[in-house]
Amino acid sequence: MTEPTQLPGRDWLAAELADTIDEEYELELEDSTLSLEISKIYKRTHPDTIDRATYFHALMHLQSELIKLQDWVQHTGEKVVVLFEGRDSAGKGGVIKRITQRLNPRVVRTVALPAPSDREKSQWYFQRYVPHLPAGGEIVLFDRSWYNRAGVERVMGFASDDQVEEFFNDVPEFERMLVRSGIRVVKYWFSITDEEQQMRFLMRIHDPMKQWKLSPMDLQSRVRWEQYTKAKEEMMARTNIPEAPWYIVEGNDKKRARLNCIDHLLSLIPYGPVEHEEVTLPDRVFNPDYERAVLPPELYVPSKY
Repeated sequence: MTEPTQLPGRDWLAAELADTIDEEYELELEDSTLSLEISKIYKRTHPDTIDRATYFHALMHLQSELIKLQDWVQHTGEKVVVLFEGRDSAGKGGVIKRITQRLNPRVVRTVALPAPSDREKSQWYFQRYVPHLPAGGEIVLFDRSWYNRAGVERVMGFASDDQVEEFFNDVPEFERMLVRSGIRVVKYWFSITDEEQQMRFLMRIHDPMKQWKLSPMDLQSRVRWEQYTKAKEEMMARTNIPEAPWYIVEGNDKKRARLNCIDHLLSLIPYGPVEHEEVTLPDRVFNPDYERAVLPPELYVPSKY
């Protein structure tokens, strides 16, 4: 058995970049549609979108900064909560994917809670969210949050007027309590136009890979566009507090929305470089008497590709 050699020169960097581009291309395919006609219409309505090379270059720079932020949060024991709210299909999930793509899932967690159970409906409203709040050295991203009560629950009639009013009275103090406890609370609202949402819903309807994203609630959001608008406006007016203000992300251009949101998030937190001990790869220990056992072929995954 011979000892493996190190990758020569900068071959390791070229391999990493190639792998990175492949990963990004896979994610970008999620934004395409299998319907050529809808794809043409979409391109006509988005003529000035940022070019792929510029987008990837900026995204990789921002993701490298996110790694520094992660290291700083872990090192200092900071606690960060980021809420992502907005219209259905506004691009919240795409931004969350790009934020978490290269980060440690033990440090940066995404929370996307399902509809509450009967037991949870009987609890204090904020109770189901509290167990997911970060401990020291953690960042938690809420893909929709306690603001469900001010949006879908209110518009769809799942919460009474009294429950909604109680929420509006409680949520500012709840968030102030979080901030006083040392949690940084950041709130983003992703905004898209009526026409853009309709286009994205049509793309999902005609793309088998995206149809799972369309729920009955999503379809109702088209019918009740104006009701959601009024609910959002009151929510902003009553919950935009100095300790945890709202930030609106213009989401019609997905690529720009991702870059702008990540850049803004980084600007809100005073992170800095963290000193690390230099990592060196230890030499492999070779035992001349060891022979690798031959495993039965049925244990291996078939090589179809």
